[in-house]
Amino acid sequence: MNPASPAIDTESVTALLERGRTLATPVLRAAVDRLAPPMDTVAAYHFGWIDAAGRPTTGDSGKAVRPALALLSAEAAGAAPEVGIPGAVAVELVHNFSLLHDDLMDGDEQRRHRDTVWKVHGPAQAILVGDALFALANEILLELGTVDAGRATRRLTQASRKLIDGQAQDISYEHRERVTVEECLEMEGNKTGALLACAVSIGAVLGGADDRTADVLEKYGYHLGLAFQAVDDLLGIWGDPDATGKRPWSDLRQRKKSLPVVAALAAGGQASERLAEILAADAKKSETEIADFTEEEFASRAALIEEAGGREWTSQEARRQHATAVAALEEIDIPEKVRAQLVALADFVVVRER
Repeated sequence: MNPASPAIDTESVTALLERGRTLATPVLRAAVDRLAPPMDTVAAYHFGWIDAAGRPTTGDSGKAVRPALALLSAEAAGAAPEVGIPGAVAVELVHNFSLLHDDLMDGDEQRRHRDTVWKVHGPAQAILVGDALFALANEILLELGTVDAGRATRRLTQASRKLIDGQAQDISYEHRERVTVEECLEMEGNKTGALLACAVSIGAVLGGADDRTADVLEKYGYHLGLAFQAVDDLLGIWGDPDATGKRPWSDLRQRKKSLPVVAALAAGGQASERLAEILAADAKKSETEIADFTEEEFASRAALIEEAGGREWTSQEARRQHATAVAALEEIDIPEKVRAQLVALADFVVVRER
């Protein structure tokens, strides 16, 4: 997406993401090593540390936005970034628990340019390893044995419940003819916003921040999550498969009621009405019938979404949520350098390469 957006401090953002990855990965690997075989190997494959044959690899393990936020969160509370490492790892474990299960539920065969875990190791392992990562996340925090660790765990479990709520809503919407924009934003706030909100508050909590500071940081993270998801929804329809690692028209293949679709259906007008007719007919088709669609059929649906204004509305929504996230940071007194870095990360999320 190329909105009229702020220039990104690429060097600063790259350094923050690399710091998050460098500090969190050794602890994350140690946590995964606790898993019983073959779950340890399956998890290592999912994280991109080994290939399907068990050989070490330097594959893509994601952008590490959440770990970067958790470390910055600790600094927002005046603590050293290392204080946020257990929080960074815990959030990353929950995030990857959700990815393992989502890939299976959505039938996604590719993630980060490689076969997903359920495709390589089977559905049972995808479920078990996801469950194990979720358990490890709480274990990592509770092992700290402090009052602040208990506070952090409570925020993580609340965010996890909301994340699961969001996934349940997402699935239920796939077979509904109509979903309101408000329902879609609520679902995406749960599915994406809640965990990003936790990521950007958990380090501060571990660093001894009061609840008001943590709540405001969560507000920033929640709206950042909605901006992130709006961009992701655009990528889910119009993203370059070489960049996303997923098939073309990915969200249309899954009949997802993502923001561009919902906004287009709510817009009214000829393109909106035609799209509603087509999607209503699609909802009655089997997954096999949808899988047999030609590229042209998916392209025609994407064109109607764009004609009805769904693409542009979603781009604007990403900018609105970005602005709300950044404005929240003015509500608390945090080091100016940390504030600038949080703004830079927000800019990066919204203007990600499409």
